[in-house]
Amino acid sequence: MSHPIHTYSNKNLGMKIKQIILLSVVVLLAIACKQEGIPEKLEDKKKYLSEKKAEVRDIEKQIDAVTKEILALEIPKEKAAIPVKSQIVQAAEFTRYTEVEGQVMAEDMVSVSSDIGGRIMRLNAKEGQYVNKGDLIAVTDIETIETQVAEVQTSLSLAKTVYERQARLWSQDIGSEIQVLQAKNNMERLQKSVETLQSQIKKKNLYAPISGVIDAEYLSQGEIAGPGMPIVSILNTGKLKIVADLQESLLGSVQLGDKVEVYYPALDMTTTNKISMIGRSIDPSNRTFKIELNTSSLKGKLKPNLLSIVKVNDYKEKNAIAIPLDIIKEEVSGQKYVYRVVTKDNKKIAQKTRIELGESSIDKVIILSGINANDEIIIKGGAGLSENTLVDPIQETTDSNE
Repeated sequence: MSHPIHTYSNKNLGMKIKQIILLSVVVLLAIACKQEGIPEKLEDKKKYLSEKKAEVRDIEKQIDAVTKEILALEIPKEKAAIPVKSQIVQAAEFTRYTEVEGQVMAEDMVSVSSDIGGRIMRLNAKEGQYVNKGDLIAVTDIETIETQVAEVQTSLSLAKTVYERQARLWSQDIGSEIQVLQAKNNMERLQKSVETLQSQIKKKNLYAPISGVIDAEYLSQGEIAGPGMPIVSILNTGKLKIVADLQESLLGSVQLGDKVEVYYPALDMTTTNKISMIGRSIDPSNRTFKIELNTSSLKGKLKPNLLSIVKVNDYKEKNAIAIPLDIIKEEVSGQKYVYRVVTKDNKKIAQKTRIELGESSIDKVIILSGINANDEIIIKGGAGLSENTLVDPIQETTDSNE
């Protein structure tokens, strides 16, 4: 490791020489005074002091002259270069992202309910259980309907007998045609009633309309379910979507099919998904619109209501000169500037360069003017720099302008 070289300015060196010579003069005068002796009388003392002061002034003039000659002959020492880190600026694609919170939701979620109601005689599914489409979920009590069917079938048997007899009599020109029609109508009405009741009987068994997980169990076995009242809800966890609300200012920045990064904090995992739906209206309460991204469950890792962070690209420029925000300095007037590394007389120096800023991201900003491609800028170690300061730059590789 090299040791720093301590240097003095011309002014400091001159003062040092002057102090040494004055000290020598004082010592010589003291010795001379001691040898010659100081007069006894006051007037003689004053005269003696005046003469010595004159001698000192002459000596000081000589000291100044010798000092100037020494300074003129001495070669000034150059200050050591300041070590800095630099970077070669290159044009690259600049992208900026807006992050919003999203939520994983199930694409399909349906409720299993009874159309006719009744007491739940059997419940085959429990919360958290996986069921396939068509599996029997519950059986309801329809004893009253079965009783009604028996009664109607008895009436139907009688109505059928009456119709057959009326038809035979009418074939023998006995009775009237209206009696035949009435008997037939009564029989057909009862037949329809039996069919209706039998179709209701079939509804005692409740089946899963989709495959999925029992998300909620609203009623238990033995309880009475009213018509249309949900008994359980089934969630299709294999078909999920991510839903997020974006500010209306981003409406022109997103399109169907755009790729979006999604981060799941609970899983510390990032995926890339495409926008599958863009809302057709703006929510007037918070000035946002909805987007949806289709996704799978990723082998069961994603769960409904899981928090996600959606990163939407809201600005992009293909060939941009972008530099780190933290290296930009500001003058009192508000003018922004950075230091470039330039070569002058075969030496690297720092040059103050005023710049004009454009769009920015969290850590970078586009430079509209002042910096060009292949310019070398100082990114670290520039706190104490000034114009034309000697620097010793160490280049760092240029990262992506994202």
